[in-house]
Amino acid sequence: MGKYFGTDGFRGEANMELTVDHAFKIGRYLGWYYGQDHKAKVVIGKDTRRSSYMLENALCAGLTASGADAYLLHVTSTPSVSYITRADDFDCGIMISASHNPYYDNGIKLVNSNGEKMEENLLLGIEAYIDSDAALPYAKRSNIGCTVDYAAGRNRYIGYLISLATRSYKGYRIGLDCANGSTWQMAKSVFDALGADTYVIANHPDGLNINVDCGSTHIDKLQQYVLENKLDLGFAFDGDADRCLAVDDQGKIVNGDHIMYLSAKYMNESGRLGKSKVVTTIMSNMGLYKALDELGIGYEKTDVGDKYVAENMRRNGHILGGEQSGHIIFGRHANTGDGILTAIKIMEAVTESKQPLSVLASGMKVYPQVLKNVVVTDKDLTLQDPLVRESLEKVEKELGDNGRVVLRKSGTEPLLRVMVEATSEKLCEDKADEIIDAMRQAGRLIKVK
Repeated sequence: MGKYFGTDGFRGEANMELTVDHAFKIGRYLGWYYGQDHKAKVVIGKDTRRSSYMLENALCAGLTASGADAYLLHVTSTPSVSYITRADDFDCGIMISASHNPYYDNGIKLVNSNGEKMEENLLLGIEAYIDSDAALPYAKRSNIGCTVDYAAGRNRYIGYLISLATRSYKGYRIGLDCANGSTWQMAKSVFDALGADTYVIANHPDGLNINVDCGSTHIDKLQQYVLENKLDLGFAFDGDADRCLAVDDQGKIVNGDHIMYLSAKYMNESGRLGKSKVVTTIMSNMGLYKALDELGIGYEKTDVGDKYVAENMRRNGHILGGEQSGHIIFGRHANTGDGILTAIKIMEAVTESKQPLSVLASGMKVYPQVLKNVVVTDKDLTLQDPLVRESLEKVEKELGDNGRVVLRKSGTEPLLRVMVEATSEKLCEDKADEIIDAMRQAGRLIKVK
């Protein structure tokens, strides 16, 4: 990761860590970089945050000043930008969003012409330009770029999603929590077109209420809504709709691990998985791996971040992967996590099997999991400390096949994350505290957040 761009783009509080000057310079560099041998075309989408409009204008100014044409999808989802970038032959795509973060944060995500996360060398080039006094040439006269209303691209993406459904949803009562974000209009359009009786909450964005007590990070609202309205199931998206979590007919959460399990099982039984493995991150629940073992389905583990999941899938030809948080990648249809697509694939399993979601997800037992964030004096030195390593090895040995430990660095904060899975909540707590006590004894601990 570079100075500004992390695993999910350039993110920070709007006009604090991420300013209009940054956006303008990103636009300037991209317009220049892609326009050296042709007229560059860049497509831009945004979520519903108030600052998204400001950053969109700054990006457009930078792009057009460098001679590129900027095509505006307006309020749309991150996966729609990925899809339109590759489907309509754009040089790159830009999504303005901070995903599940509060409204005052924002971010700039970049994808290449294949709709995949931007190459590291280009991101480093942008960062170097942001921090330099280098002067890029301005376009002049007829070479100055223009902005183009490209709402038609968003509508074409909606049509693509609808085309992926294998059956009508007629007779299904489906709840949608749009997080007051990117799907506030889009999701209902898709499910209505597929024949569902659609019930929607958190679909009145005002620029300040994105992710506030709604969406995949506050799924309790959808759980209550599904039960009160006797719905068959519900889907909760995050602010930019690259995540989806579900609620089953009993009001229980179906998280990303459940979704990967039931999708892999369905794809395997229908002959669509082949020899492909399921790609997870190291934070997926142990119950997922045990359930996949029982089905005879292989899996691989990556570092935390859908970026690493996608890279592994591309490198090894796998077609299903994701994160517990609901970033699920169906590689035959998309190059990135797509919340609405995930909902459609869940509905495919439900409608084809004629079983409720609660039954489809029941084959995976979730092991209790505890995650603690620990502020330390130095992340690397703490990980290498003999007392900490000895404690970690001791806990791993004691848990054996009935638990596991993940001790990893945060990519954005001076934190270590201690995650323990075991057969009981108390055992998880006790073993996490043992490792934290070792940090304290080593003089590395500042506080537990």
